[in-house]
Amino acid sequence: MTPEQEQIRELAREFAENELIPHAAEWDRESALPREVIDKLGELGFLGMLIPEEFDGLELDLLSYLLALEEIARGDASVAVAMSVHNSLPTQMILANGSAEQKERWLKPMARGELLGAFSLSEPDSGSDAASMQAQARRADGGWVLNGAKAWVTNGGFGDVVVTMVRTDQPANRRGSRGIGAFIVPTDTAGYVVGRKEDKMGQRASETVGVAFEEMFIPDDQVLGDPDHGFIYAMQGLNGGRMGIAALAVGIAQAALDHAVAYAGERRQFGKPIKDFQGIQFKLANMATRVEAARGLLHRAAAVKEAGKKASSIASMAKLFASEAAMYVTTEAIQVFGGYGYVKEYPVEKLFRDAKVTEIYEGTSEIQRTVIARELYR
Repeated sequence: MTPEQEQIRELAREFAENELIPHAAEWDRESALPREVIDKLGELGFLGMLIPEEFDGLELDLLSYLLALEEIARGDASVAVAMSVHNSLPTQMILANGSAEQKERWLKPMARGELLGAFSLSEPDSGSDAASMQAQARRADGGWVLNGAKAWVTNGGFGDVVVTMVRTDQPANRRGSRGIGAFIVPTDTAGYVVGRKEDKMGQRASETVGVAFEEMFIPDDQVLGDPDHGFIYAMQGLNGGRMGIAALAVGIAQAALDHAVAYAGERRQFGKPIKDFQGIQFKLANMATRVEAARGLLHRAAAVKEAGKKASSIASMAKLFASEAAMYVTTEAIQVFGGYGYVKEYPVEKLFRDAKVTEIYEGTSEIQRTVIARELYR
C-alpha cells in the first residue's frame, strides 16, 4: 500500500473503533442507525471516495475505497453496507451515465454526504431474474409516471435519493433487458411510498424496506441516459458493488478472527490457554488463511478494474470467495468461543448473523458461480 492508502485505512480504523464498535450491539438490538453516523462518514469524505474532485469527491483509487470499507465493516457491517450501496451504485451510475446538469444537481451533494443514495432493482417477484421486473413507467407530458413495487431497498426510506430501475417498454411489446429505464428519485417525491422495514437476521441496523410507486411523476431531467438502457447501466455498476460487498465480508471475517484470537489467548481449560491446544490452533490457522486469501483476491480484482480490463468474472470470484470465507470464519469463531459464542453478550454471534447476507445480496453465491462459469466459455 502507498502511504496515502495506509493513512486512509488508519482513518477508517480509528472511526470504526471510536464511533462504531462501542455502539454496534445497541444499534443491532434497536434495529436502527442514527443518521448522524452517516453524516460523520460524509464529513470524512467516505461518501465521495470514488467521485472526481470536480464533483466535490476525493477522486481516490478503488483499492483505497475498499480498504476503508473493510475497516468500517470491522466496526459495524450495517454502517458499511449503507456506505457501500451509496458509493458503488447510485453515485457511479450518475457519474457514468448522467448529464452535466444531473451531476451538478445530484452527484455533488452526494459526494459531500449531504444526500445519502440508494439503489432499487429487485421486486417482490423479481430477484435474481431482475430483468423480469414489472414496475412500469408510462410517458407523460414532460416526464414519466411510475407505478409498481420494489423490494429489498437498502437506505430506501433512510436515504435521500434512489436510483431505481423501471420498465419503459409496454406490456404488449416487451423487450427484456432493453426496455428498462433508470430514474433518479428523491425519497420525498409525491407517490413514493415506503413500506415496512424488514425484520432481518443480521445487519439489523441497516434499513431494508419495500417501496411502492403510486402514480409517481418523474420529470425527464431525472432519467439517466437512454430511457431504455437503465438495466444495462445497472449491470455495468454491479462489478463495483460486488467488490464492495467482498470488502464488507472481509471486514466481518477479520473482526471474527480478531475476537477468536484474543479469546483463545484468555480462555483457560485444563490448566492452560485454549490457544495451546492443536485443535484450536488449526481452527485459527484456517480462519486466518481464508481471510488473507479473500483479501488478496479482492485486491487483485480491484487492480484488474483499475487497469481498465473486464472485471466481471474476478469481481464475482472475489464476492463469492469473501462472502463464503466470512461465513466460515464466523462459524469457527463461535466454535472457539464455545457456549459463549452462542449468546448475544459476546460479539461473534452478531458477526455470524451479519455475515450470512453477504452470500445473498448484490447477487447470490449461485449467481456469482453462474457469472464465473459463463465467462470461462467466452
